Amino acid sequence: MKNTQDTNPKRQRGPGCLHTSSKRQRGPGRHSGTHAISFQRIAFTWTVLLLAAAVLRADDWTMWGGTPQRNMVNTVEKNIPARWDVETGENLKWVSQLGSQTYGNPIIARGKVLVGTNNEAERQPKAKDDKGVIMCFAENDGNFLWQMTHDKLGAGRVNDWPQQGICSSPAVDGDRFYYVSNRCQLVCADLEGFRDGENDGPYQDEKLNSPIDGDIVWVLDMIEELGVFPHNLATSSPVFDEKHVYVVTSNGVDEGHIVIPAPDAPSFIAVDKKTGEVVWDRGDPGEHILHGQWSSPAMGVMGGARQILFPGGDGRIYAFDPETGKPLWSFQCNPEGMVWKLGGFGTRNNIIATPVIHQDRVYISVGQDPEHGEGPGHLWAIDATKRGDVTKTAAIWHNDEVIRSLSTVAVHDGVLYHCDLRGIFRAIDPDTGKTLWNHDLLSAVWSSPYYVDGKVYMGDEDGDIVVFQAGREKKILYETNLGNSAYTTPVAANGVLYLTRRDRLYAIQQGAKCDPKKVN
Repeated sequence: MKNTQDTNPKRQRGPGCLHTSSKRQRGPGRHSGTHAISFQRIAFTWTVLLLAAAVLRADDWTMWGGTPQRNMVNTVEKNIPARWDVETGENLKWVSQLGSQTYGNPIIARGKVLVGTNNEAERQPKAKDDKGVIMCFAENDGNFLWQMTHDKLGAGRVNDWPQQGICSSPAVDGDRFYYVSNRCQLVCADLEGFRDGENDGPYQDEKLNSPIDGDIVWVLDMIEELGVFPHNLATSSPVFDEKHVYVVTSNGVDEGHIVIPAPDAPSFIAVDKKTGEVVWDRGDPGEHILHGQWSSPAMGVMGGARQILFPGGDGRIYAFDPETGKPLWSFQCNPEGMVWKLGGFGTRNNIIATPVIHQDRVYISVGQDPEHGEGPGHLWAIDATKRGDVTKTAAIWHNDEVIRSLSTVAVHDGVLYHCDLRGIFRAIDPDTGKTLWNHDLLSAVWSSPYYVDGKVYMGDEDGDIVVFQAGREKKILYETNLGNSAYTTPVAANGVLYLTRRDRLYAIQQGAKCDPKKVN
């Protein structure tokens, strides 16, 4: 495989673009199968993987959502600070410089922190101008170690929005990690980069191979090899199991926002972890893609069966057998009568949030490119034990109080936490869908609620971080501001809370103290 190198530009927005907001006033396919294996072996293997994920989680946060189920909950970490001050250095362990815009969520594994951003920091002197970057820092002190660097696609903003960098959150698997680059490539890379002096894997053509550069093991170019046409940006955060890695390809519409240039190209793929070869692919949304496909897959066992979930660009959740790609069920998240209109003026939505698996249920909300603004939304609880088109039979509950949302939910101890694009944070009963309490953040929200150590952390576009006490009654423990927009989700690992604003990465630890002006 080879490595290949629509709106107002002042706002610099798209699927992962940003602008600075002010506070609102409070108010009213096809697939090829592989050999069959027994259900017992599948169940045993998957149980082992889940146990391994739980063990890793005690030390690290290795993928978007922490586990393949994508539930934004960490039940292992303790003594995570409820307060800090990035101006005085209270409970601040270290600060590191990112690019000028950051949408990739921090991933912590094997003593390293990985973050997707852009190239404005120019840490690699040989890599100038706008590029997609994943930076790697030392977990203990925040020192920069190396970075993956990707040129922009020649077609420009229709495929690769300026200054957005890499929005995909890597998934770490031992000494390898997987991510989707801004060039719509699924990349497998070495966690040590070139610091170990070795060029790992069959891919040997890295242009940058000094100790501060990343080391590609293999790369699948989804544009060249699969005919995919990413709209604005490819952003999916991979998930993996024992043999495969899974991503949404980001296939979408052209610059006119109407024509789908590649309706037969796959939207969902399963790839061999070792070789980068496609094992099976699905093009199910096909000509029904509304805009772009910027969500990520989730995976788990529901109703006794392993399932891989893909959010489609037609607003439908698709579930497949992870081994073969055989369809299991699908659910249309737009109620009947919803209409798609360009620019967000309609009532029909696609899906940007990631589905969350909890017990035998899937929780998902719908939304659009945040540039389209606010509009009617929906939050669903879906019974994942049924088969076929389950749109009319599998809805456990439906909450239409929410508006469009980008947020992935967190479910823990009888409470579901969710936030919509308007910034209305809700605690919801996961059995009934009824709102228990809410809080207006007074700013747009792109990130997701995160539960850890009895608290729920929530960031917004104005850079505010609110810490809630988890539970069925509202209690705010702390509010602070990072000084710049917070588009990513807080995460915790090894007793440390990680927060990003668009140009900085903060490590927060109880009792720590550092000079906040010292930026790595």
